[in-house]
Amino acid sequence: MNESYHTSENHPQSILDKLSLGSSIYFCLRFVAKLFENRKLALANKLDTKAWASKSIEMIKLVEDCGGKLHIEGLENILKSKEPVVFVGNHMSTLETMVLPGLIASKREVTFVVKQSLMTHPIFGPVMRARKPIAVERKNPAVDFKKVMLDGVENLKKNISVVIFPQSHREIEFNPAHFNKMGIKLAKLAKVSIVPIAIKTDFWKNGKIIKDVGGLNRKLPIHIKFGVPIAIEGNGNLEHQKVIDFISENLARWNRLNYNAK
Repeated sequence: MNESYHTSENHPQSILDKLSLGSSIYFCLRFVAKLFENRKLALANKLDTKAWASKSIEMIKLVEDCGGKLHIEGLENILKSKEPVVFVGNHMSTLETMVLPGLIASKREVTFVVKQSLMTHPIFGPVMRARKPIAVERKNPAVDFKKVMLDGVENLKKNISVVIFPQSHREIEFNPAHFNKMGIKLAKLAKVSIVPIAIKTDFWKNGKIIKDVGGLNRKLPIHIKFGVPIAIEGNGNLEHQKVIDFISENLARWNRLNYNAK
C-alpha cells in the first residue's frame, strides 16, 4: 500500500501569520524559537531520536500553520528495506533538513552528512553534535569523500541510515551535473541500497542576508517523494542515473501541476 500525507485544503492558517500580512515574520520568529528549544534539549542531553523526530514534526505543523501545503509520497519506502539504507536527494532549501527527521527518524535511526561549520555554530552546533552527523569541510573533496566513506560505513554497520545531499550547495533548479555519486559509492561500499528522494521546497526561499532564513511563497506547494530502494550493481552508474531521473521526472511533474493550477 502506498503511504502518503497531504495537508488538508481546509487547514487553518495561524491568525498571527495572517497578521504578518504575507511576510515571513511570524514564521521566522517561531522557527528561531524552535531552534532554541532544540538547542536546550541538546545541551540537556535530551535530544534523542524520538525527541528529534517530534521536534521535526512540530516544524511541519508550523509550516502548515503558515500556509504551507505538504504533499509527501512514498513513505512506505522508508522501511521497505529491512537493512539500513543511504537516502539520496536534491537539496533546495533549509526546509527539507527540518522536515526529513520527522519523516525518517520517526521510523528508523538516521543521520545526515552536514557541513563541519554547523558543528560549531552557536545555535545549530549543540543540536548537530547531539545527533552525531557525518561532518565534512567542503574544502578538499578527497578528504570529504574519505570521511563520508569511513563514517558512513560505520553508521550503516550500526543500523543507522545516512542522508546525503550530493549537491555542493542548495539549488532551486536541479542540475544533474552538480549531483555527485558520493551516495552511490557509500551504498556500494557498505553493500546497502539507496532510497532516492525528490524534493521541492521552494515554498521557503533561501535568504539574501541570512541564507537559512528567507521569505515564504505560500503559492508554492511542498513536495517530497521517497522512491523504492535501489540495490547497487557494477560501478553504480546505472543506479546514479536512476536517482537523477527519479528527481528530474518528479520535479517536472510537480512543476506541471503548479502551472496547470494557476
